[in-house]
Amino acid sequence: MKPIKSYHKNKLTIRLQPDEGIDIEVLNKAPGLDHKHRLQTTKLDLSFSETFNQTHLADAYERLLLEAMRGIQALFVRRDEVEEAWKWVDSIINAWECDNELPKPYQAGTWGPVASVAMITRDGRSWNEIE
Repeated sequence: MKPIKSYHKNKLTIRLQPDEGIDIEVLNKAPGLDHKHRLQTTKLDLSFSETFNQTHLADAYERLLLEAMRGIQALFVRRDEVEEAWKWVDSIINAWECDNELPKPYQAGTWGPVASVAMITRDGRSWNEIE
């Protein structure tokens, strides 16, 4: 089996204008019931220009402004929803600011930082290694 570091890394790409789309590349076990450990990269590609090739794709704020002028509120959120969303985000930011815990770096391809073992051990859990 190849060392972990030699495998292709999973990747999420979000493309903005003028060629909007999302690409996800993941390393998957190849389908089949054999006992071979065959991995291959699989790509999911959502390209707006290819998916909606018969449709005019609106520029950045074209659709937003048009629907605002038409009184269509589907693309807008209410004030109370925005306020609740910010309460949630603010609670995360406040926790980060109050916590003096620094990120725990670790080498790619490993099980993670030693602190991760301690964290799950506190809850009576452990990592399961698969042969």
